[in-house]
Amino acid sequence: MTLERRDVLRGVALAGVAMALPIGALARATAALPDPIAAVAPELRAGARQIQAMVAAMPPITQAYKTMRAGPQPPPATDIPHVERRIPGAPGQPPVTIYVINARPGTRRPAILHTHGGGYIVGSASGSILQCQDLARQLDCAVVTVEYRLAPETSYVGSVADNHAALLWLHANAATLGVDPARIAVMGESAGGGHAALLALMARDRRSVPLCAQILIYPMLDDRTGSTRTVPPFIGRIGWDAPANVFGWRSFLGQAPGGASVPAAGVPARVRDLSGLPPTFIGVGGVDLFVDEDMDYARRLNAAGVPTELVVTPGAFHGFDAVAPETGLAKRFTAAKIAALRRAFGIDGAAT
Repeated sequence: MTLERRDVLRGVALAGVAMALPIGALARATAALPDPIAAVAPELRAGARQIQAMVAAMPPITQAYKTMRAGPQPPPATDIPHVERRIPGAPGQPPVTIYVINARPGTRRPAILHTHGGGYIVGSASGSILQCQDLARQLDCAVVTVEYRLAPETSYVGSVADNHAALLWLHANAATLGVDPARIAVMGESAGGGHAALLALMARDRRSVPLCAQILIYPMLDDRTGSTRTVPPFIGRIGWDAPANVFGWRSFLGQAPGGASVPAAGVPARVRDLSGLPPTFIGVGGVDLFVDEDMDYARRLNAAGVPTELVVTPGAFHGFDAVAPETGLAKRFTAAKIAALRRAFGIDGAAT
């Protein structure tokens, strides 16, 4: 197994699979549940078993999240330039670190404002540079990925402010970066997908930056999942699970998730009016913990008149495209994502 492959698996296991219960307690609680591998698509089962093995050796997420942040990161590619920048934060907030990837002054190309995943508690923009470089290479676009502050040290108020400051900076500096200000999309995976959704809502409400699309990859949208919203017993068993979800949301919101007092400003699924948002792509696996909330968000977007594409990959768990990128299911999932971006950017051949 290559170093990069081990890093991907470790990252999914740590940021997307760590449990909120001690291993012994979890084993007792789930002993009567159906075998989760049975619900996984056959071509993804080897990856699912690798994730299971890594999780079995891990401490609970409540103990491990701090050390998880210092884990190894894949080295950036050398053919796509990237630059670290420190930009002003929102009023009353500290400066924000961003990574600007594939800028090309003198051009007018599309751009992606990217927010990384990690359950709102782990992950990093620096660790996302390689995947952002791949997007930039495929789409001939610029990408800005944001080192937003993590929970529980910072609540959603601070991290959403970081991301909006980066979006404002990207739009204001479009000419210098070689970016078309009318072709900026927001994109993220898992908690990063939740952040991208919150960012699109903030940009709409503040009328700050016109977005051409929001690309939400198995986004973390609803604090009620795993707390007051139950899921079938075969869903959310490989990848990010319900106990970890509760811990992630509690850290992000600064209060217990699922209750009536949870602020809609921190939870996309709690926002009542979804009209006026940009065209949306949502992709999720059929046994991902987030599948129901993601399908529901897509339904509500469509009902609000927002052009919305939903892709549900049968038998796919959370982060499957990173764990098993060479499988047919992952390739089709990624192709749908890239096609959605090409359409949003108006790039020739978007239908291919």
